[in-house]
Amino acid sequence: MRKKERALAVIERLKKEYPDADCTLAYEDAWQLLVSVRLAAQCTDARVDQITPLLYEKFPSVAALAAAQPEEIEEIVRPCGLGRSKARDISACMRVLHEKYDDHVPGTMEELLALPGVGRKSANLIMGDVFGKPAIVTDTHCIRLCNLIGLVDDVKEPARVEKELWKIIPPEEGNDLCHRFVYHGRAVCVARRPQCEACCLADVCRHAQKQKK
Repeated sequence: MRKKERALAVIERLKKEYPDADCTLAYEDAWQLLVSVRLAAQCTDARVDQITPLLYEKFPSVAALAAAQPEEIEEIVRPCGLGRSKARDISACMRVLHEKYDDHVPGTMEELLALPGVGRKSANLIMGDVFGKPAIVTDTHCIRLCNLIGLVDDVKEPARVEKELWKIIPPEEGNDLCHRFVYHGRAVCVARRPQCEACCLADVCRHAQKQKK
């Protein structure tokens, strides 16, 4: 099975399995999603969603976070790990949004990538979820599942995975597919113990087919 054919099959199967899949981070405004995705690095979404309400209670706007000292932010976000660097990035990012973009999140990939602490994963998430633009979020679930399924061949570097997926995934499907990878990676294709016998992708997944031999 060619990669593009396999990709289309995966898209359709996961659509049926997780019809309402969306971002697993809780947010109301675009700037809050920027904060959450920075906090989510090496931290679970569930933990982030426990901490952000505490952060927004004290700093309820871009302007408030921009005016806060990084140490004040760090005191709240420390349970997410890497508190000092995350607080520093959030502080710097909110200052740029406040001073350059009138408290709004910019809508181009180039502008997003220029924000402090924002990499391609974060920028793609914003482009897809906030602005409805074609996006592929290469988080750990996406990278792991794409290698197991056979959509990429032993490619672990996020930018390379993204580049390879753009060749085989219709642009309008990328963002939702990546959300469904998260759901499927948590529910069935679990790290180190994928439940191939219960997987809706078993007959099109390279890993599952190898397990049967």
